[in-house]
Amino acid sequence: MSSSSLAGNPVYPVMFAIGGVHLLNDSLQAVIPAMFPILEKDLGLSFTQLGLIAFALNMVASVLQPVIGFASDKKPMPYALPLGMVFSFIGIAGLAFAPEYWLILLSVIFLGFGSAVFHPEGSRVSYMAAGSRRGLSQSIYQVGGNSGQALAPLISAFILVPLGQRGAALFLFVAALGIFVLSKISAWYKAQLERDKLEKVKKTVLSSLPPLTKKQVGTALTLLLLIIFARTFYITTITSFYIFHLMDNYGVTIQQGQMFIFLFLGIGAFGTFFGGPLADRIGRKRVIVLSLLVPIPLALVLPYVALPIVAVILAVLGFFLMLSFSVMVVYAQELVPSRIGTMSGLTVGLAFGMGAIGAVAIGVLMDSIGVYETMVIISVLPILGLVGLALPKDRKIAAA
Repeated sequence: MSSSSLAGNPVYPVMFAIGGVHLLNDSLQAVIPAMFPILEKDLGLSFTQLGLIAFALNMVASVLQPVIGFASDKKPMPYALPLGMVFSFIGIAGLAFAPEYWLILLSVIFLGFGSAVFHPEGSRVSYMAAGSRRGLSQSIYQVGGNSGQALAPLISAFILVPLGQRGAALFLFVAALGIFVLSKISAWYKAQLERDKLEKVKKTVLSSLPPLTKKQVGTALTLLLLIIFARTFYITTITSFYIFHLMDNYGVTIQQGQMFIFLFLGIGAFGTFFGGPLADRIGRKRVIVLSLLVPIPLALVLPYVALPIVAVILAVLGFFLMLSFSVMVVYAQELVPSRIGTMSGLTVGLAFGMGAIGAVAIGVLMDSIGVYETMVIISVLPILGLVGLALPKDRKIAAA
């Protein structure tokens, strides 16, 4: 792979390679929610038990990502990338052949650990390869991940429904491919560290934000994390549990319902891609605010509309909810530019954590008060995103 100065020209082969592996990594995680209708039907699992499976996956990734990000800020770990994918390989193998509930939980813990290793180091590689195009690079990286997540409904409809739990074994080939590509990326990563002396380069990184006090940085991070909480909690509801609402209230099949979820995630992947370049042009805060305001009325009416309107609303919701996904990561990195890995681990890790807590809470609610009633309650969550209006305003970087 070609190389370039971290602060100079973008290294597009590396940007697209790490984005591609992000797709592979998150498609492995997408197997978990894709299995929910299968596990609920074949093993008779409750919504709470399904929520605990998602909790085990996401909480491990949530807790460990900031830790690994902080450690890699102190000492970058190029070859942690393929090692993390090895853990995901083990997790997928266990998931495909686990005969009991507790073994499924253990398998998703392995997947969560692999994800925790990959995400902060993958984000660092994206940052290193970006040059002056940080918004674009982070968008390419995140659109890979969101595209992998978008495959969950297709995995369920076309692999797991016909093949059952054992169908997950097909994704061992995906993990093996990820290990191979990450080995090549790690070699570039190591060479780049040696040539450019990363610690010195980081001190010269430009920020789109004005000088802020520690208190202002702390407040901005708190607001950003609250936004991530509301957004992720809501997205988890749609991706993991909304299919049960579709089946109960509209009478659709599993395959038909998964197509609605795919629409939400697939259009969301487009939103992720456009968000970064748009933020490079008009500013990060403007994109964040735009992505928060548009979903509010749509989320509020979603539980009540007819099925054809559901498809339209899900598409628009997916686009705007994901529009600021990569932008928030870059915004956090610019709030604390000396802690690139930590900020990536914190923002993305919190998203996993909120998904974990949300999955359990939603499962318990659905078991307690019903599917439809839960959807109505969750519809108000995007309103919390209004706190984004109080974020510090950034300015355009001329080099971007």
